[in-house]
Amino acid sequence: MAHAFISERIVTPQGTRPGALLIDDQEIRAICRLSEIPPHAVTHDCGSDALLPGLVDTHVHINQPGRTEWEGFRTATRAAAAGGYTTLVDMPLNCLPETTTVAALEEKRSAAQCECFIDWAPWGGAVADNQQHILPLARAGVLGFKCFLIYPGCDGFTMIDQQQLEEALPSITESGLPLLVHAELAGPIDAATEGLRDADWRSYATFLASRPDQAELEAIQLMIRLCRQYRFRLHIVHLSTSLALEELRGARAEGLPITVETCPHYLHFAAEEIADGATLLKCAPPIRSRENQQQLWGGLRDGIIDMIVTDHSPCPPAMKREDSGRFDLAWGGIASLSLAPSIIHTECRRRGFTLDDIVRWMSSAPAALAGISHRAGTLEPGRDANFVVFDTDAEFVVTPDKLHYRHAISPYLNETLSGAVKETYLRGEAVYRDGRFASKPSGREVTL
Repeated sequence: MAHAFISERIVTPQGTRPGALLIDDQEIRAICRLSEIPPHAVTHDCGSDALLPGLVDTHVHINQPGRTEWEGFRTATRAAAAGGYTTLVDMPLNCLPETTTVAALEEKRSAAQCECFIDWAPWGGAVADNQQHILPLARAGVLGFKCFLIYPGCDGFTMIDQQQLEEALPSITESGLPLLVHAELAGPIDAATEGLRDADWRSYATFLASRPDQAELEAIQLMIRLCRQYRFRLHIVHLSTSLALEELRGARAEGLPITVETCPHYLHFAAEEIADGATLLKCAPPIRSRENQQQLWGGLRDGIIDMIVTDHSPCPPAMKREDSGRFDLAWGGIASLSLAPSIIHTECRRRGFTLDDIVRWMSSAPAALAGISHRAGTLEPGRDANFVVFDTDAEFVVTPDKLHYRHAISPYLNETLSGAVKETYLRGEAVYRDGRFASKPSGREVTL
């Protein structure tokens, strides 16, 4: 049966317009005028609430199998549905086994069966010694590869040095899939940390000094050189330093196939406001200054930064070390799947950005990175009927009951945000509506 969702604001690739979103047989059939709604269609009047394509998050740590007590498919995808996401792409580390072989990929797929409220897909890992697994993983269906140029915080997913990376790059180039790089180098970090041995590690200033901009900048410069040499698709994850923007602008102008992401916490929080001991705000690379944040917004405005993704990286509460407040001991990661569009909408209102910008950054660009634009990322005929009803006028205070992921801790608690997800639809069926979730998971793996 056809359904027509009527709204004064439907966000399409051609701009925001009034009309009706026609859904039939799990697909978008058309975006039409009210006079063109078929007489047999069931209508849903969304009034002034905006209709957005389902959001796509290409940087999520689900951690299942192996560390489901940190986060699992059921809790992560439930939180994502509440945040307007209809597709997640899972990072290959923090789970056990790490997704660095086809056998490990199959274990992940088995763990995801009948657990996902929204769709998901896997990234594979490029680590020190799995070069021979790159093409088999590509053939088995990963959407791309993630690597670390520095110790990633867990032993099983090894960092990759330049020699090992160059051994893997011919296969990555042959696959045609993107390489997602955690761009920090150990040299500047080790040098900075050496001078901080006797520093106060409850101080955020100490932690910030231990992860200098130069570590990111030098890593990005290295990756640009390798991209120029091997012509693989390079994606810089969670850019935090604005000092790299001009390097990236030049590389893009040169025609190199480079994309860049940043995250809500870099766009919302600033180092000057982070209290000593506030370890819920530890992440790597770190949250930097207010001026740096303004430059990141400029990078989004100028198109140097392509997308905003969460880097949802949860852990059990004890691992954040709030008891001691020591940044050197706390797990680095911020979880925000259920809040991200509201965080970004709040910031965009202050800066004059629109829903069209939010959709580009949080849906269509991530879908393009993952290679799934034929299924997700825009409201267009033939795409899956994945969409969100978003109330731009709503305001709410962040409380634990609004988080929905496994452990209800967040640096956003007690903040007032503007804009709220009212309903999330996956292939035309409501998976989240006014605080309630679908009775059973219906998500599945998205393939190229």
